[in-house]
Amino acid sequence: MTQYLDVAMFAALMAGILLGFPVAFTIAGVGIIFAYLGLALGVMDISLLGALGQRAFGLLSNEVLIAIPLFVAMGAVLEKSRIAEDLLDTMGRLFGQLRGGLGISVVLVGALLAASTGIVGATVVAMGMIALPTMLRSGYDPRVSCGIVCTAGTLGQIIPPSTLLIILSDVMSNAYQQAQYEQGKFSVETISVGQVFAAAIVPGLVLVVLYILYILLRGLIRPGDMPPASGELAAVSGSEVLSAIVPPVILIFAVLGAILGGIATPTEAASVGAVGALLMAALRLGVYRRVILTGAVAFGVLAIAAGLHPVRLQRSDLTMGDLLTGGAYVVLSVLGAVAIIVALRSTIRRRVLHDALTSTLTMTAMIFATILAASIFSLVFIGLGGEERVAEILAAMPGGATGALLFSMLFIFGLGFFLDFVEISVIVLPLVTPALILMGHDPIWLGVLIAINLQTSFLTPPFGFSLFYLRGAAPDTVTTGQIYAGVVPFIVIQIVGVLLVWNLPTLATWLPNVIF
Repeated sequence: MTQYLDVAMFAALMAGILLGFPVAFTIAGVGIIFAYLGLALGVMDISLLGALGQRAFGLLSNEVLIAIPLFVAMGAVLEKSRIAEDLLDTMGRLFGQLRGGLGISVVLVGALLAASTGIVGATVVAMGMIALPTMLRSGYDPRVSCGIVCTAGTLGQIIPPSTLLIILSDVMSNAYQQAQYEQGKFSVETISVGQVFAAAIVPGLVLVVLYILYILLRGLIRPGDMPPASGELAAVSGSEVLSAIVPPVILIFAVLGAILGGIATPTEAASVGAVGALLMAALRLGVYRRVILTGAVAFGVLAIAAGLHPVRLQRSDLTMGDLLTGGAYVVLSVLGAVAIIVALRSTIRRRVLHDALTSTLTMTAMIFATILAASIFSLVFIGLGGEERVAEILAAMPGGATGALLFSMLFIFGLGFFLDFVEISVIVLPLVTPALILMGHDPIWLGVLIAINLQTSFLTPPFGFSLFYLRGAAPDTVTTGQIYAGVVPFIVIQIVGVLLVWNLPTLATWLPNVIF
């Protein structure tokens, strides 16, 4: 019986989560209980828990993970300032007269919000409150409407910048290093967040195209499910479209361009995104627009100019041209700082910043508490021999490396019915990914496959988080059964997306190879 203690530990974790206990406390509690149970039975070296302090310090000082609260803050500010609502309304009026046009607009807005917020819950709730009632009033089938809203909201998991991709890049980098150590390589390579972001862009866009093709095809086959919108969404001017779309697009290019171009680290780019979202929120509130626009332009000019001609004012060999250029940079910085102060003042007065920071703190605390708790669980699981058992199971799979990967993907997909992506990422992936990399799978390609699989976990009944978010935001006329039925075709599309990346690895590896 004692040799199966690791299996019993994993089963106890699943049972605790299904019973509704808080996830972080469940993970840590199960780990501590089984640590002392293993000690009592003589199969656990309790001194392994001495590494917990080092792991906690490593987590809290991890520069990659610092980007998480900044990206969450960026998305929360955009959501609380109702920029997402403006974007949904404008795109709905733009495409509404097409058959399936409202559905297409929701998918496109989901992609834009994914690239500018990366927060699934906020996106699903916003679209559930704004787009879903409009789709239902226009005669859309409730199941189709719910499926489109849920699925478009989950794009925030695969299109960078995304919390999932940041956590996944850290997990895959550690697994890649561990695999290289086991191969006897001590001059190890690492995987950066920028590489994972670049790898996820093309597959994310492929998923968007697949969703739109499905909507168009369903509109042709069953036109009654997605009729053109009624006259209430008729007119939209070009200036309205530009004012709604251009600011988020500029923010996306500023953040992703800085990371992929090697200009800034993910944490620095996340800071740029948070400041950009703050300025956009202040513009949306309509306070001191000229001051804020001047500051935003000043920051843009400063970023480009300083990149082309950096000036170090502390140097002793500066020419007059360098001094003048440095003075101009100082002026641009002051203009930008004034815009930030004005934006902070206006967002605090309207309580936009209060709500955004509350949301940021809540989500960040949940993520980091889960990762810390997972450190306890994984140390005990390794102490009970779980890591060796996982490696043996994967090695025994028929079909070699392909069979092991297929088993792992199916296992992750199954866990997605019950666990959130954070729990799967920090508990399961560190156990299976080193073995898969040792079998010869490319770590970046593997990371994208897993990311699409984890994105699907938000859609899978009965515990898919997108389903719960929409259930809370949808009108009472929409039933839970209709929400579940609506996401089934999109789960199939997700599987098609995984198969495409599986059989065409260049979809994930081409862009990072070109850039890096």
